[in-house]
Amino acid sequence: MEENKEQELNDKLEKLEKLKKKHRDKIRREEKREDEDKKDEMIKDLSNSLQELQNKYVYQQAEFQNYKKRREEETMNLLKYKNEDICEDLLPLLDSFDRAFVNKDKLSDELKKYLSGFELIYNNLLNVFNKYEIKEIDCLNKEFDHNTCQALMTEHKDGVEAGIVIEVLQKGYMIKDKLLRAALVKVSE
Repeated sequence: MEENKEQELNDKLEKLEKLKKKHRDKIRREEKREDEDKKDEMIKDLSNSLQELQNKYVYQQAEFQNYKKRREEETMNLLKYKNEDICEDLLPLLDSFDRAFVNKDKLSDELKKYLSGFELIYNNLLNVFNKYEIKEIDCLNKEFDHNTCQALMTEHKDGVEAGIVIEVLQKGYMIKDKLLRAALVKVSE
C-alpha cells in the first residue's frame, strides 16, 4: 500500500511538474508575445517618428527652394533697377534742359550758339537714359492713364473728348517696365 501511495504521489508530482512546465511555457509565450507587442509598438513609434522627420525634411527643402527663388528674384530686380535712384536724381536736370529749349527761337544768335552746346549735353544724357532703358512716357493727346500719369488740372477744350491728356506739365519716365516718375498732366473734361 505504501508503494501505491508512493506511486500515487509520484504520479501527482509528475502531473504537478507537467502543469508547472505548461504554466512556465505559457508564461514564457505570454512574455514573448508581450515583448513582440512592445517591439511592434516601438517599431510603429519609430516609423511614425521617421515619417514626421521625413515630412519636416521635405517641408524644409521646399522652404529653402522658395527662399532661393525669392532671393534670385530680388537679386534680379536689384540688378534690373540698379540705376533707378541715380536716374531719378537726374530727371530734374532733364526738366531744366527742356525748359531751356522752350523759347530757343526767341533767343539771339549768340545765345543760340551756347544753347547748341547744351543740346549736345542734353542728347548725351538722353543716350545714357536710352542705354539703361529709361523712356519718356508718351501721353500727350492720349487717354489719361492713372498708372503712368497724375492729373493736376482739368480744362474744357473744344473738339477734345473728356479724359484726354491735353498738356504735359512735367514729363514722366519708365525704367524698363517700372514707373520711375509719373507724368504731371492737364486733362480735358
